[in-house]
Amino acid sequence: MADEVHILGPARADKSYLNVEALLGALKATGANAVHPGYGFLSENAEFAEAVQAAGAIFVGPSPETIRRMGDKAEARRTAQAAGVPVVPGSPDELFDVESALKAAESVGFPLLIKASAGGGGRGIRLAENPQQLSEEFPRSQREAQAAFGNGAVYLERFIGKARHIEVQVLGDGKHAVHLFERECSLQRRRQKIFEEAPSPVLNAQQRETLCASAVRLTEALGYQGAGTLEYLYDDATGEFFFIEMNTRIQVEHPVSELITGIDLVQAMLRIAGGEPLGLKQSDIRLNGAALQMRLNAEDPARDFFPSPGLVQALNWPEGEGVRVDSHLYEGYRVPPYYDSLLAKLIVHGSDRAEALARARLAVEQTTLTGMASTLSLHGELLEQPWLHTADFHTGTLETWLAERRSGGAA
Repeated sequence: MADEVHILGPARADKSYLNVEALLGALKATGANAVHPGYGFLSENAEFAEAVQAAGAIFVGPSPETIRRMGDKAEARRTAQAAGVPVVPGSPDELFDVESALKAAESVGFPLLIKASAGGGGRGIRLAENPQQLSEEFPRSQREAQAAFGNGAVYLERFIGKARHIEVQVLGDGKHAVHLFERECSLQRRRQKIFEEAPSPVLNAQQRETLCASAVRLTEALGYQGAGTLEYLYDDATGEFFFIEMNTRIQVEHPVSELITGIDLVQAMLRIAGGEPLGLKQSDIRLNGAALQMRLNAEDPARDFFPSPGLVQALNWPEGEGVRVDSHLYEGYRVPPYYDSLLAKLIVHGSDRAEALARARLAVEQTTLTGMASTLSLHGELLEQPWLHTADFHTGTLETWLAERRSGGAA
């Protein structure tokens, strides 16, 4: 997988992958002139980006200022509003105490979400349906935010019940920006994505144009460099879009955008970081077919997704037209208990969504992975659900289905 390997430190993330000095030591030891931060750990850490630049290397991504600006979720909301991009109604400023939160809630309205200002990934988010719940959940959200991001500031956001999570992939060179259409990421468990697709199966051409144009507008207003993702909530009941946050890094689900456009996003990031212009006009980017991604995690669905590290015993990946597998696994590899549970991504492309779904089903059937429990069989079941094929789902659908499945009531 890699030309060279450098040990950063012990397995604990704070001693290795979150250890800036260790990472800079590896940078110096290799003589590398650039650092690509990937999509975890310090990938959205402005201080790390500054440290890389101070060491004389290129940080492959946006400027530290942009990372900091969009990493502060309250500031990101203000930035979006200034660019004319609609946001979910919420508190205008960061909140640090229950009294301020209760006052802000009077204008936001219930039900609402308490969200970490400094982070994402579903951490620090709590639902409050009334003032009493807000008083109880506010300190819990603060503690979770402080533990995850080192910042206990939170803000309030109106909760939209039957919403879809739709995000737009963008590329910018600091002056110009383009979009690579949208991704449908509504199928989530505990606000963690499991199954993604592109494009969204429910948007018409006008909705797609309006949504993606707003993403480009905000990206250009930022002077953004590199690949980024703007996340939106889509209200099924009203057809409205609301910006919620921007991820200033490559996303785990970026392959589906690559497959429907033919553009290598990581290659584009490297070229932009090297000083090359974008070299793309929006008219150059055509939507081609549909793509789906299934995340295979080392978790046991039969035990409430309990972590399942172990030794890979038998492994066989699917092959064929329209099939792509992104994974680090090999037979004999020991899955560690320390980091994210993602084992592999099964990605398929088809001329339309129906063909992509058929190829996804075949890809799951052709995959062999033994030695630990995984979500492979779960995807096999998921692909049999009628509501998946009709795209009749929202951000709460997967958890509802999982609960019914546990009780024996799922189809």
